[in-house]
This record gives sequence, C-alpha cells and structure tokens, in this order.
Amino acid sequence: MKNAEAPVVGIDVSKKKLDVALLVDGKVRSKVVENSPGGYDDLREWLARQKVAASDVHACMESTGIYSEPVAMGLQKAGIKVSVVNPGCIKGFGRSENIRNKTDNIDAALIARYCAAAKPALWEPPPVEQRQLRAWSDRLLALKDIRQQECNRIEAHTFAGQTELVAHVKQHVTWLDEQIAKLEKDIGDHIDRHPDLKRDADLITSIPGLGRATAAKVLGHLGDVRRFDSAKALAAFIGVSPSQRSSGSSVRGRTMMSRVGSSTLRAALYMPGLVARRHNPLLNVFAERLLANGMARKAVIGAVMRKLVHLIYGVVKSGKPFDPKFLDQRLAIQDGI
Repeated sequence: MKNAEAPVVGIDVSKKKLDVALLVDGKVRSKVVENSPGGYDDLREWLARQKVAASDVHACMESTGIYSEPVAMGLQKAGIKVSVVNPGCIKGFGRSENIRNKTDNIDAALIARYCAAAKPALWEPPPVEQRQLRAWSDRLLALKDIRQQECNRIEAHTFAGQTELVAHVKQHVTWLDEQIAKLEKDIGDHIDRHPDLKRDADLITSIPGLGRATAAKVLGHLGDVRRFDSAKALAAFIGVSPSQRSSGSSVRGRTMMSRVGSSTLRAALYMPGLVARRHNPLLNVFAERLLANGMARKAVIGAVMRKLVHLIYGVVKSGKPFDPKFLDQRLAIQDGI
C-alpha cells in the first residue's frame, strides 16, 4: 500500500496578506491570512481544523527579501518546517505545467505543488548579526544611489542656470556624505565586534578588487559562505554561472550569464569585477586571455565576476588569504563561461 504524502503548504507572500494553499492527497484547500504574527496563529489554527498537525507540514514560499523572511521566522516559531526558494525555480516549474494565468491563489497552489515535487531544503534563519549587516549594507547602497541622483541633478540645474536649486541640492549632497560616512563606520564597527564576520571580511578583502563595502554586502546576504558545497554552487546561487544555448546544428546562441539568482549580489560584484579586471594579477591575465579568444568585453566582466565568486569561496573555505601564485595553479586554466 502506498504511503500518503506529507502535507505541504504553498504561500504567496505579499505585504499585507498571505495566500495559502494546503496540498493533501492531491487536493488543494485555500486560505488567506494576514501577514502578521496574528495571521501566523490563524494559519496554525486553520491547519488544525483541516486535521493537519503543524509539525507535519512542509511550507514553501518564494524568496522575496524583506517580506518573506519574517514570515519564515514566524512559521518556524509556530512549529512549521519552512523552505524559502528562488522565484526562478517556481517560474520554471510553472512553465513545465503550462500555467497561463497568474493570481495570488494560483501562485500559492503552484508553490505547493513545487514543494511536493522538489522537496526543497529547509530554511535556516540567519543570525541576528547577519540580518543587521544586510540591512545596513542595503541602506548604504540606497544612500549612495540617492547621492548619485542628486549629483546628476546638480549637473542638470547648472546647465539650466538654476543657481539657487544647485545650492539647495549641494546641501543635500553634503548631508548625504555625512550619513554615508557614518554608516560606513557603523558597518565597520559591527563587523569588528563579531569575530566570525571580521575573519571572513578580512579574507574576502585580501582579494584585489574587493573592498570592505563589497565584503559587507556579500556577508550580509550570504552569511556563512561555507554552507555551500562548492564554489560552483555559490556561483549558481548568485546567478553568475554560464548559461549555454546550443542544440543540434541550428541553435548556436552565445553563452551568457544565467542571472538566475541574487540580483543584489550580482550588482554588488559588477564594479569590483571592473576593478579586478585591471588590478587583480590573476584575473587580469584571465581576462586578457578571454579577450584574445574573441569574447565580448561585457561577457569578460561577467566571467571575472564568476571568478571573483570562486575566489571568495576559496579564501573563506580554506581560511587562507588570497595568494595569486597558489590560485593561479588551481584556477587560471578553468576558463569556462
């Protein structure tokens, strides 16, 4: 006799509500609760009314950053096993089922079916110090983006002869500079107060092209890099792995970066990739070889970003700072992309 499948719950997370789909024995039951601690209690009570024990449930949701993490933590406290998955996986699964419509209820049911089929790994909450580092790093990036926008406005107002507006915007830029400097100091102090973060940050910044700000972004969003089984797994998580398009004799598309992963980390690694392309002794040779083989310059930067991810994994996993001679023997021949 075939054993009954464990109940799974798909959750479509939004700011104010959770659309829930309970999948038991091939049947789906739906529920909407508030996205709040009270809503998590309502969900647990609803599961009990469906004669489903919370401890038997495997819940699954897409990774939506600021909204999904509190939900995952709240459900874990309620005794529910939780997986937080890449939205790209759900999207691909939906295509495999030829899903044409998109509503919150449909998405929740799709996530539930994905959970039952793929049985994704359980989510582990990041430590408090990592969540704080991630929040501060994201805030720092937001302030820098605002500063760049204001600098662009200064140029436009100057061209238009609007001197009073120029003076006003410059005052704002001065204030932003002060806040950015303060936040950078706070981030540095935060890293220094936590030995594990400081150790990994020192290892990452030993790689030419990677500074303290990038290390903070990487550690804030990834946490302990050692949790990945390999450098390739880390590269795939970030979305810098190569994606090939080749089939038979008719399809010969260019190999490109997959971009299925963390767009935040890819953005954080772009400028370091440009710097490392010129100033990292290993990656400079690597990039020049790719250019000589005819690879487009933009694709070369993507390949350099991927190598940076491999180097990050290497130094953190080994506990040893960057050594160009050692890494040249291990990595320089693995061109790829």
